Amino acid sequence: MTPELLDGLAWCVGGAVLATLLFIVIGLIPGTSETATIAPATLVVILLGFPPAGVLGFCLAAVAAKHLVHAVPTAIIGIPGDNMAIPMLEPSAKLRALGLPHIALQKMISGGVVALLVSVPISVAIATLIAPFGDLIRAWVGPIFALVGLALAFTSRGRWASVVLFVPYGIAMQALNGVATDLNRGQGLSITFMLGMALGPLFVDVLTALSPVSRDRLRAAGPREIWLAPEARIWSGRLPLPWAVLTAQQLVYVLLTSVVSAITFTFTAIGMTFLVGSIVQSRVKGFYNRMTTALSVMNATTESTYIAEILVPLVAFGLPLSPISLTVGLPLFNAPPVYSTEPLHNLHSLLSAWQIGVYGFIAVVLASVITYPIVMRYARTASAWVMRNVAQEAVLSMFAGLVVVLTYYEGGPIGTAIGITVGILGGTLNKAVGFEISAQMMAYFAAPWVVQTVFGRA
Repeated sequence: MTPELLDGLAWCVGGAVLATLLFIVIGLIPGTSETATIAPATLVVILLGFPPAGVLGFCLAAVAAKHLVHAVPTAIIGIPGDNMAIPMLEPSAKLRALGLPHIALQKMISGGVVALLVSVPISVAIATLIAPFGDLIRAWVGPIFALVGLALAFTSRGRWASVVLFVPYGIAMQALNGVATDLNRGQGLSITFMLGMALGPLFVDVLTALSPVSRDRLRAAGPREIWLAPEARIWSGRLPLPWAVLTAQQLVYVLLTSVVSAITFTFTAIGMTFLVGSIVQSRVKGFYNRMTTALSVMNATTESTYIAEILVPLVAFGLPLSPISLTVGLPLFNAPPVYSTEPLHNLHSLLSAWQIGVYGFIAVVLASVITYPIVMRYARTASAWVMRNVAQEAVLSMFAGLVVVLTYYEGGPIGTAIGITVGILGGTLNKAVGFEISAQMMAYFAAPWVVQTVFGRA
């Protein structure tokens, strides 16, 4: 083993352990956006001088740990741990009503770990196969985003209303970004738009509470009572194994999801999670089995889709050609002055495909080995502690403050103003006509091509 390889492995392990410990804590805080946490943290380690192996290990371990631990607030107190946990709120609530939140939690993270272990090699293999078609895919990335976005809009709650809104919403986002670019010394915004769209429903709830006309819709009848069933181990031995916690049917669904996620790497992650959850719930019989299977597969989808949407474009093209690579994984592609896409100088050119596969696999294994036993063994204890001691209002207020800080950091006062504007617009459309967040995000990504095609200029 060469000194260069040993050095890369050491940095990968160090970066992965650091990210895991950091995002175990962050993941326990409800509502913490992946875009607002993982992307800035990855950018920080790049600017601090971490080598490529350390950067890749940090980013992928952060994704793995965040999406394992986000199951705790989602399953236990009914607040999404991050944006990707939103589709899992409904099945989690149904199991929580039965006093089984810890069972929901165990199923969710078991599915996530299995997906992590298989998604890295599958993603690298798919990327290697499509790499020769890089030029063709680059040329069609705009139409791909538009078609996928329209499909997501059609399958959302709003259906035809969402389809009609897709292009106007994208044009509005492009116009707002143009305003930000003009007022922000030529610098456009990205994280601000993601935060605004992700938090849109929260912005609308705040406005609803401020209005005397509508605040009764949010008024609570009294303190909420939640019942926890006694601890129930669904594994044998001292340390649980993910594949032992899942049933054979659940394991098959998780493996299929990991393969599909790598192939459909241009889809939005949250849209894929909604879609997979709907398909699984329509095919599985029995209430308990249906809910636990849905949660296992949906959390597996969050892990495998994130890994695939980062690794497939990174290995195949070196360009951010997926929604996740344009947001959470963007620093791996473009982090001036260290990494850039024009000229191409990023992890794609600094690491080979097999190095990305090896370092990525080590990162997700370390994140799983550290995170999984802790959450599995103390699921009910953590559940009880969170419900007794964590005030939802305090957490949401803290997160709202974090959003203001991040949008201000990226774009100054205009960044914060645009973030709130995007949130109010998107949240209103989401609540009023069912224009889902996933379709909104894809409309944002497709907007440059749409505007260029319709008006002849970006």
